[in-house]
Amino acid sequence: MAVDVRWATIEDATALATLLCEMAVHYQQPPLDHERALSAARKWLGEESPAYPHFALAFVEGEVSGLASVAIAHPGIDLERLLFLKDLFVRDKARNAGVGRALIGFLADHCRRHGIGRIDLTTEDWNEGALRFYDRLGAERHGQKVFLRLSGEALKAAKP
Repeated sequence: MAVDVRWATIEDATALATLLCEMAVHYQQPPLDHERALSAARKWLGEESPAYPHFALAFVEGEVSGLASVAIAHPGIDLERLLFLKDLFVRDKARNAGVGRALIGFLADHCRRHGIGRIDLTTEDWNEGALRFYDRLGAERHGQKVFLRLSGEALKAAKP
């Protein structure tokens, strides 16, 4: 089965919204309203810089099958940019068909072509399927960092 991967454009807003809604259900979050997700997708895809696309979409036989949500971070101590993979999601019916591998391959190729030295990502410690997938790809587990988050009241309290 051929998997086609490309950077999402404004014309892909409906496909992106569909995946965002399915992703919320998969991760046991409250269901997203499709119209709200579509509005967000249109906004994000309409405002993104073409130099730093943020969503890669995978298609199998013309049907959207997966997404990668990414951000490019500028140099840290090694003076090398990195691609941060925020989310990798494959629809249930497309799992184990090479969609995730195609998305990672697309991102890796983008990194090589643009002088980006690595892909960093996180996954939940309970997500055994994702951990096995990344292990098969040769991803190294790094225990040097602790994942933290400022949200809700903590975000409001972090004023200048």
